[in-house]
Amino acid sequence: MNIHPTAIVAEGAKLAADVQVGPFSIIGPDVEIGSGCTIGAHVILEHRVVLGEGTKVGHGTILGANPQDLGFKVKRKDTGVRVGRNNTIREHVTINRATLENADTVVGDDNFLMTGCHLGHDCLLGHRVIVANNVLLAGHVKVADSAFLGGGSVFHQFVMVGCLAMVQGDSACSQNVPPYTVATRLNTVVGLNSIGLRRAGLSAEARLQLKRAFKLLYLSRLNVSQALEAAAEENWGPEAAQFFEFVRASKKRGICDYGGKGLAVEE
Repeated sequence: MNIHPTAIVAEGAKLAADVQVGPFSIIGPDVEIGSGCTIGAHVILEHRVVLGEGTKVGHGTILGANPQDLGFKVKRKDTGVRVGRNNTIREHVTINRATLENADTVVGDDNFLMTGCHLGHDCLLGHRVIVANNVLLAGHVKVADSAFLGGGSVFHQFVMVGCLAMVQGDSACSQNVPPYTVATRLNTVVGLNSIGLRRAGLSAEARLQLKRAFKLLYLSRLNVSQALEAAAEENWGPEAAQFFEFVRASKKRGICDYGGKGLAVEE
């Protein structure tokens, strides 16, 4: 274990034998750090924080701080932050602990969180997500596997971003971003993430079905409920089926539309 002499590691913290902790960092008593982790300088890990193997935390990052929720009782100890394996968390990232009873703000495996981004309380990131510089996620945001969030983009609380979706920099999303799409500006979808789909190894047939699904939802002049009814009459592969299931689950939050207007699913 390589702990800089200026770092403070509280009694009760659990660190694997090969963990490295940089100067002036503070590790709280309820923290667990897995093998191969590197903690930079001036890092604060407080309350219940668990870091999976091979995760790297950059200088000035704060994990586990109290949520920015006026109704949260700061004395409660049953919430935290749970980070999976092989994540890269760069400088000055903040991830707040959860608000719900015995819950965690969760980051999966193999994610890349760039400088200055913020994950609010109760957020859930999947695997292989890229979160670029200065991205802001409000509470309860869910980001599925292999999504890309461009620099400076912001997300309203409870928004969902589907798998392999790409959100361009400086965008704002207060409605859900369907999987496999590209979102930009304010609640606007401009097409499928074609390059991302190829890079992810989706077959030509899967990409063709997603193109058909996208046209049915956005370009058929049907409303969302009508498009879902039409989709239910066809047999879809797993990717297109997931696309429609995401839309079906969006309900009142709505999904991004071409013109920036949210399309809510009628109930």
